Amino acid sequence: MADTRRRGAELERAILRAAVEELTENGYAGLTMDRVARRAGTNKNAIYRRWSSRAALGLSAYRELIKADREPADTGTLRGDVLELLRGANRQQSANPVLGGVIRGLLAAAAEDPELAAQLRENVLDAGSGLWLTVLGRAVARGEIRPEALHPRVATVGIVLLRNEYVARGTTAVSDEVIEEIVDEVYLPLVRGR
Repeated sequence: MADTRRRGAELERAILRAAVEELTENGYAGLTMDRVARRAGTNKNAIYRRWSSRAALGLSAYRELIKADREPADTGTLRGDVLELLRGANRQQSANPVLGGVIRGLLAAAAEDPELAAQLRENVLDAGSGLWLTVLGRAVARGEIRPEALHPRVATVGIVLLRNEYVARGTTAVSDEVIEEIVDEVYLPLVRGR
């Protein structure tokens, strides 16, 4: 059923919202363009004009699902800022346990879908490096770390380790003790040693 009223950004938001709902309810394996089109009240052509493939749509839906539209907390210390970011991500995961299943489904599907694997590497696995680089940039300005620590792969190590807890262990929440261990035993030594 073609939508003749919604256009542009409004239609795109409806499609993305439908894709998020499908991804949440059925995982990546159950995400189909037909289901998304039906749920959004549009047709598959409207989706393909915006997303070239199911993989592209699935990743956009996943990014929407985990989106954090906030400035990272400034606690005055790198340790405090990193703990806040990881605790916030953990609260988000705990409040929406579907996230772990979604990322596990995306990773499993990537083994069979080279396009999805490439898009995961390019778009999702950077783990929001802009947010983390902001935190590290403030720490550089405060003199806590050297500018050499401002590298996207270094910046995101903490969240990658936290995500590994969800994916590899299948848990929906991580203890604060584990979060502090990630920060104190891995993250801070890494960024301070650069």
